[in-house]
Amino acid sequence: MRGDASKALLPDGLRDALPPEAAQEAAIRRGLIASFEAEGYQRVDPPLVEFEDSLLDGPGAAVAAQTFRLMDPVSQRMMGVRADMTVQVARIAVSRLARQARPLRLCYAGQTLRVRGAQLRPERQVTQAGCELIGADGPAADAEAIALAGNALAAAGLVDLSVDIALPTLAPALFVELELDEAARRAARAALDSRDAAAVAALAGPAAGALGALLDASGPADEALAALKALRLPDEAAAEVDRLAAVLPQLARAAPHLAVTVDAVERRGFEYQTGLSFTFFAKGVRGELGRGGRYAAGAGSACGGEPATGFSLYLDSVMRGAPAPAAPRRCFLPAEIAPAAGPRLRAAGWITLAGLEPGVGARDEARRLGCSHYLDPEAGADGEPRALGDRAPD
Repeated sequence: MRGDASKALLPDGLRDALPPEAAQEAAIRRGLIASFEAEGYQRVDPPLVEFEDSLLDGPGAAVAAQTFRLMDPVSQRMMGVRADMTVQVARIAVSRLARQARPLRLCYAGQTLRVRGAQLRPERQVTQAGCELIGADGPAADAEAIALAGNALAAAGLVDLSVDIALPTLAPALFVELELDEAARRAARAALDSRDAAAVAALAGPAAGALGALLDASGPADEALAALKALRLPDEAAAEVDRLAAVLPQLARAAPHLAVTVDAVERRGFEYQTGLSFTFFAKGVRGELGRGGRYAAGAGSACGGEPATGFSLYLDSVMRGAPAPAAPRRCFLPAEIAPAAGPRLRAAGWITLAGLEPGVGARDEARRLGCSHYLDPEAGADGEPRALGDRAPD
């Protein structure tokens, strides 16, 4: 019986996950979490909806425009549907787990919802899986976060992985050093965001040369680092370059399969990051696989925020780069022997579909239901599954 087709329509950016895609996503999510837990990250599971004043506090303010809001009919307070899970995990770390020893390693996986999609990511409902490392401020923490994400992606079967490391605090530090007014900062920021070398060169005064050199200091990690070290930078920016210099060799040892590039001016998507940040890509895969970076957990609270770094991986992009799963072994069990045969075969790793009516042709029913094998009722509950391509028994 066919239903009304209009009832199957969904809002833009939302979709149903159908077999076998839903099972593949679940398997990848389990694999990512297993990779995180194997390195000491403990799982937390924050709620889908929170009060607006806590969800959008501190780093959460950066995703306020992407957050769906609704009124809680019980408390009569405004609530928000999470658009990003990092801010929730940071809240848990500085409140519920404030007495836990630092550094605190937490991981998570769950659905997020955004008001609108982007050009490269039109999806509005996305499953995230990620980690947060709270209370660690050194370069080793940055290297651990990047390597953990890269190694987890590799374990999920993705190849030709690259990570682009951004230093979103460099340009603002130069703006201050150059004493640019607000209008000049906006113009410089727009030129850097669009990678418009001509617009950067058109800036009056020393800003043109300094920002142009910063724009040029991007590319393969070793070359970019050398170019950055050759620049005359304010102390804050120079310290960030020194951090990058400390992170790169640690990352090369921990995740040698990663191709590493550096972008000295990228800042879009890193609105609440306070330092070294990064984005993952895979050759031939549309969109970014995930992103992360350094931030202040609990910023805006009485504690002033703890140093933290972490990342979120986007499972829709990860699935586009992951290998297709092997076809499952599905065995049809005739109704007459299903109760006795099922436990034995499931214990051996089979997926079983039990017939509901006795006397049905097992082979034909197996083919109709999309099974790869069937159990011959004449062989009894102890028989071995037959492949559909095998010759039928005489």
